[in-house]
Amino acid sequence: MLASLPASEKRALREVSHHRSLAHFWHPMKSEIRDGMRIGWDTPIEIDDGVVLRADVFLPLAEGKYPVILSYGPYAKGLAFQEGYKSAWMRMTTDYPEIAQGSSNKYQNWELVDPEKWVPDGYAIVRIDSRGAGASPGYLEVWSPREAKDLHDCIEWAGTQPWSNGKVGINGISYYAMNQWHVAPHKPPHLAALCIWEGSSDYYRELARHGGILCDFLKTWSERQVTNVQYGVGERGPKNVVTGTPVAGDKTLLEAELAKNRADVGEDALRHRLCDDYYRVRLPAFEEIDVPLLSAANWGGQGLHPRGNFEGYLAAGSRQKWLEVHGDTHFSHFYSNYGDTLQRRFFGHFLKGEDTGWDKQPKVALNIRRPGEKFTLRAENEWPLARAQWTRFYLWPADRSLRNEPAKEGATLAYTTTGDGLTFLTPPMTQEMEITGPVAAKLFVSSDTRDADLFLVLRVFDPAGKEVVFVGTNDPRTPVGLGWLRASHRKLDLRKSLPYRPWHSHDEEWPLTPGEPVELDIEIWPTSIVVPEGYRVGLTVRGKDYEYDGTDAALAHAHYPMRGVGPFTHTDPRDRPPEIFGGTNTLYFAANQAPYLLLPIIP
Repeated sequence: MLASLPASEKRALREVSHHRSLAHFWHPMKSEIRDGMRIGWDTPIEIDDGVVLRADVFLPLAEGKYPVILSYGPYAKGLAFQEGYKSAWMRMTTDYPEIAQGSSNKYQNWELVDPEKWVPDGYAIVRIDSRGAGASPGYLEVWSPREAKDLHDCIEWAGTQPWSNGKVGINGISYYAMNQWHVAPHKPPHLAALCIWEGSSDYYRELARHGGILCDFLKTWSERQVTNVQYGVGERGPKNVVTGTPVAGDKTLLEAELAKNRADVGEDALRHRLCDDYYRVRLPAFEEIDVPLLSAANWGGQGLHPRGNFEGYLAAGSRQKWLEVHGDTHFSHFYSNYGDTLQRRFFGHFLKGEDTGWDKQPKVALNIRRPGEKFTLRAENEWPLARAQWTRFYLWPADRSLRNEPAKEGATLAYTTTGDGLTFLTPPMTQEMEITGPVAAKLFVSSDTRDADLFLVLRVFDPAGKEVVFVGTNDPRTPVGLGWLRASHRKLDLRKSLPYRPWHSHDEEWPLTPGEPVELDIEIWPTSIVVPEGYRVGLTVRGKDYEYDGTDAALAHAHYPMRGVGPFTHTDPRDRPPEIFGGTNTLYFAANQAPYLLLPIIP
């Protein structure tokens, strides 16, 4: 077996054998030429603590030194996109047939580039199973400081291989984007560029607890996409369609053994209600990031991704950084001609030194959204837009309208938190109006218990009164914008808060006194919509998750119901006991209590 390996892989094995016997960590590794590529399956990468991770390496046929596109994550590098994510693959290739063209698609992997399309362009593609996942042994703890250190070591390994030109770029969607925020502050010397495609950056505010409210996503996601391919699932799991080997390791362990080898992220988030040290070690040191980066967000990513791409772009210390925002599903434009071209121009410039025209790329590129899934690409110089007119739309209780001046009468409006809440509407637009940027609301609220969860929905309705929804990242019927806040988490960090983006510290709880109103500043995640003449803008205040019409979109092979927010629900009774969050809330209106919606109007 050793005699058949390329010289570079022999060297890697010899180096590791200095530290321990080969039999202790090594299982058969196969190298071959296939589909116009040199492929090294399960290539070993030894990390500083002795754990050996496994990577699939795809190289051009010609010997040489190539720039590296690297990824590190828990989804099993050998699991075919079409097998693990049938619904997404079908939707994506139906809407964008070019994605499946020009490739056998045998190497398609969830949220990563297709080697068959990138290797011929002179790139080395390195896919690494993260610690404890896929073919890599170890303790599985997603987005942990240990993973950030692992990724650092993997970058340095890739940057010093004989086939590498010493420049490593990281690319990928979601998980493969989020850990880029974590590793970049470690400053691995061979890291040359980051393409952070729809990747959140705040573990507490964007992933575990929206506004302090536990999100169901972490628990259901880890069970659906991570623990099912944990190292040790082995023969019980899927197999690589190319090699025929199990994607989840060369050992098959008992479930009790698997459970000991992983963190329970869903239970951890439940236990850690406040933004304590558990979360703080998972928050990036943005100011330490100094490599060129492209941050690509999705207007329809409410629940996980858009906020982090905006916040990370703004906070990153890099002198060379760009923001791009698009629509559609979570996966389509990463693979479409639009997204593929954007990535190649970015990496061609920074990893190859080619003249791709990237030096003319606008700092901010926004696909401005209109009803009917219509988008217009527009170049901008900054985010938020300097010319935005921050406009207050006050909530009026008598007719539940949104107007430009405060209501004159005092009043209260109550709503049951188990119902549809209260909706306030602007008059029909007399001319087209663009809303692009962060959004916020100020409310005065009491509860009949000691706490309240607020779910805010920014909506648009057509002249017939029908809500206009959009294809979101994880649901085909999403509203214009969403915001959340647990009233006991209303404490603001005044150093970070902005009128259009309140920042809650989440470091202590301030319980309510039943029947006594409190002032709440609520962030609604950034959005873009051009509201046509005759349409209305609405704000709905609810006590539970938004639903479009109560039905499930019921997409083929979908892993979860799609009622308007996809998997980003908030229903765990241990975090939201009905005796506290299932009662009645009241909105207050008075001269000194004038609730409003703050919108960025673009003239």
